[in-house]
Amino acid sequence: MRVSDFDFDLPEELIALRPVVPRDAARMLIVREGSPVFEEAMVRDLPSLLNSGDVCVFNDTKVIPAQLFGVRPARGLSAEARIEVTLHKREGADIWAAFAKPGRKLSVGDMVRFGETLSAQVAAKDASGEVTLRFNAEGPELDRAIATVGVTPLPPYIAGRRAADGRDEVDYQTVYAAREGAVAAPTAGLHFTPALLAALDARGVARAQVTLHVGAGTFLPVKADDTQDHVMHAEWGDVPPATANAVNAARAAGRRVACVGTTSLRILEAASDDHLHAFAGDTRIFITPGYRFKTVDVLLTNFHLPRSTLFMLVSAFCGVETMRAAYAHAIAERFRFYSYGDACLLIRKAA
Repeated sequence: MRVSDFDFDLPEELIALRPVVPRDAARMLIVREGSPVFEEAMVRDLPSLLNSGDVCVFNDTKVIPAQLFGVRPARGLSAEARIEVTLHKREGADIWAAFAKPGRKLSVGDMVRFGETLSAQVAAKDASGEVTLRFNAEGPELDRAIATVGVTPLPPYIAGRRAADGRDEVDYQTVYAAREGAVAAPTAGLHFTPALLAALDARGVARAQVTLHVGAGTFLPVKADDTQDHVMHAEWGDVPPATANAVNAARAAGRRVACVGTTSLRILEAASDDHLHAFAGDTRIFITPGYRFKTVDVLLTNFHLPRSTLFMLVSAFCGVETMRAAYAHAIAERFRFYSYGDACLLIRKAA
């Protein structure tokens, strides 16, 4: 499909710069596959829209302070250069793939210093400015060093309008985050509070965990003209055996599988044929209209960027025309967009 098929106009003032308080007070648009009728609710109403026995799947990844600011020392006739690095995928105990700005000021073999004790050598570089960095520390020691010098990497549509601050360290993390490794939050999960989780439990909705360490590639624009020419960045994910068993049992009993966020959905679908399998490894799954969903019936997600892979995914889930109409409704009714914005609950006909 043409990438332009997924474009729409969004007023800049609808981009949320802070989350609502409390988190579950965000608005929620209910969208049913193929239906032109939309309902409005709040995220805290989610338990009433799920059934006892449904399985709700959460991504327990935890955001690390993956934005680093460093200096490349002077070399030859070139003065020292300030370099901004956003880590996006760990490749080894001391190795990270990263996006660097300005990438043109780095060459393979260059050293970049991040503070007094942390440094990295550019081990590889491609034409887009993506680099592979080999640090002077590894494992837990490297994790501690990054936590000391790094900052929360806010999405560019927020960072371009205000600086990150101490509130983001809490706001840009789910209350159930457990496994460090993401450089972007699984943002649908940001709506959850302990009270909302307890309400799901009281409703009889089973909770299951997966992990997908969200990479900074999630923010990259789709530059291709055709969706089939877009290359996804790999992300590491894990579907534990207990989650696979719970999901398969629910489906066998005719109960639904609801995912909190596109990240949870992508790792489940990557690990599914007509049966969900335990899985640990990289995935580059790219879901566009025409995809046959194997596991997921219901999706809670935020409102996404025009021309983005995530708007393509939700269009595959509920239909292109339905999602175009839903987003037009959301814009007309002043819903808040993107990471700190409101939510929509997407329900497939098969559900």
